Formats: sequence, structure tokens, C-alpha cells
Amino acid sequence: MLGRPTVPCVLPVRRRRCHPDALAEALTEPMPLPGTRPRAHVPRSQNGSSCTRGPALRPARSTARRHRHVEKEKVLPHRSVIGLHLVLVQGDRVLLGLRSDTAWCDGWWHVPAGHLEEGESFLAGMVREAREELGIALEEADLAVAHTVHDYDPKTRESRLQVFFTANQYAGRPYVAEPDKCAELQWWPLSTLPEKLVRYTRQALICIQRGQSASTVGWPDAC
Repeated sequence: MLGRPTVPCVLPVRRRRCHPDALAEALTEPMPLPGTRPRAHVPRSQNGSSCTRGPALRPARSTARRHRHVEKEKVLPHRSVIGLHLVLVQGDRVLLGLRSDTAWCDGWWHVPAGHLEEGESFLAGMVREAREELGIALEEADLAVAHTVHDYDPKTRESRLQVFFTANQYAGRPYVAEPDKCAELQWWPLSTLPEKLVRYTRQALICIQRGQSASTVGWPDAC
């Protein structure tokens, strides 16, 4: 028995819509010749520039960066506090002051001393300190460097240059001109220095008697 004839079902093809600009570009694109490779399509942005995605071009390295391995980094010079000390000697005795109310080595003996201030030479600084602490007048030409101690504190990791001067002559009689820092002045025999004497001061006085011009304190190779 013959059945109902089969009618093939044909679905309508859904056509892809093209943008008018894309269609016009495709129609104007020249056809490649036989045997040649078609040109790759290069997408463009809205302003017409090329939008190729390739490896980004690396900017040229700066001259300083290229030569970094050649030029070494500059090291800034070390800056240190400079201490000024006056060694006044009469015969075999040296003048020492007893420190008080200074928050450093109070109750210990020390030669008259101070720190170099900004804008002055170490000779001018020593003349100023002698006037302020002892009330005496010095001339720069009468000063001579007797010893220098490079003092290092391992706890604070700070170092100081302690410069010790001697004076050939001076005007006036030393007295306690700063009673808020010094309790008294006393002449001590160089052979019998007080037990409580600032460590680098003791070393400087000993080295001066030996004729040694420089020494170190606190450093691993201290001498």
C-alpha cells in the first residue's frame, strides 16, 4: 500500500547581515592573482589606524641604564663630629676639669673641650672654647696639634675625631667660666692621672708623652 508521498523539508537559510561599510570594503578589495597568497586582513580602528596585535616595541634603554654596569655609584664622603681639646701643661702637671650636669661622663675628669661649630675653623673653634670654658685668651698662631684620636662607639656606631691642642702661651688665668658644666679645675701630675678620666683623654695624654701623633679608640684594630 502506497503511503503519502514524502515532501522534502527545506529550512530557510538565515542570511548573515553585513555592515554596509564592511560590504563596500569587501567589494573594493582586489582579487588575488592565481598562485599568490591572499593578503591578511588587518583590522582597523574607528579612526582608520591599524589595530595589529603583535609584540609591543620596547622603548630604547636610557644611556644611564645601559652604562650602569660601567659607572660605579658615587659614595658620599663621611662626615664626623670634631671635638676640640686643650692640653695646658705646667711643668709635669696637666689641667683637668670635673664634669657635672652635662648628661655625659658626669663625675669624670676631662681636659677643657668642646665641639667645632658650623662655619669656623678648628683653630678658631679652639680659641673660642678656651675663652668660654677657661676665660683665657689664645691666638691661633700659638696653637699646635699634639694628638688626634679617632673615637668610635660600638653601641651607637658613631665616630668622632678628637683633636688635642697645646698652647705655647695664653693671656689670663684659667678659672671655671662655665660652672653649669664644670664643678672644679685641678692640676694633675701626668704620672698620676685620676682613675675616673675619660678614656680617650687618658689615651691622648699618654700618647702625647710618647710622641705619638694619632691613635684610635673603640675600633676593632684600635691602637
